[in-house]
Amino acid sequence: MNPSPPTLRPATWTPAIRMGLSIAAATGFYGISFGALAVAAGLTVWQAMALSLLMFTGGSQFAFIGVIAGGGAGSAAMGAAALLGVRNAVYGMQLNGMLAPTGWRKAVAAQLTIDESAATAAGQTAPDEQQRGFWTAGLGVFVLWNLFTLLGAVLGDALGDPRRWGLDGAAVAAFLALLWPRLKQREPVALAVVCGVVTALAVPLVPPGLPILLAAVVGAAWGWWVRSPDAPSVREEAAT
Repeated sequence: MNPSPPTLRPATWTPAIRMGLSIAAATGFYGISFGALAVAAGLTVWQAMALSLLMFTGGSQFAFIGVIAGGGAGSAAMGAAALLGVRNAVYGMQLNGMLAPTGWRKAVAAQLTIDESAATAAGQTAPDEQQRGFWTAGLGVFVLWNLFTLLGAVLGDALGDPRRWGLDGAAVAAFLALLWPRLKQREPVALAVVCGVVTALAVPLVPPGLPILLAAVVGAAWGWWVRSPDAPSVREEAAT
């Protein structure tokens, strides 16, 4: 007998739904920081809201306002944001095969494809849980991120430095919560260490936004080699 589908009652929520909601809460609250910093960089409240509604990818949004705050041109700001947004295209290809959305859901899923929704879906093994994780995290972050962006933008300077409230660490803590359960085998640990080292070495050498892309390239190359037909399997390596 199949279990009853989840409802609005917390007692019926599956692990994917609980994870998606917790990630949405932590990440969405961080939107206060973006709203306040966007206004401080010279954007209006509605410009800040347009970025959150349409661009909707935190790393790219912070890169955009960082360039604007430093006196950079709009084209430079868009270039920095686009560099960081490339990873979402990679997530999209993976999630398209995982979730197989159709019709209008494909367009909505594309807008909701961000670090948090992709990681929550990838952290599940059952197809139903992958769907629940993606949509819960994606919709939850979208709603809360935009609400708190508006709040942060309206409050503006009255909030002071967002780092005083620890908001700059909320998203990091959420990512660590997702990453930690996956570090149970040597390969994920080794890949995490290698990508971390690449990022740390690249930070002082390349423009903002590029270190994480370099780490993503390393991760993609690692995944391609490990899954390549020519690459030795774990069993083959153990036998040698």
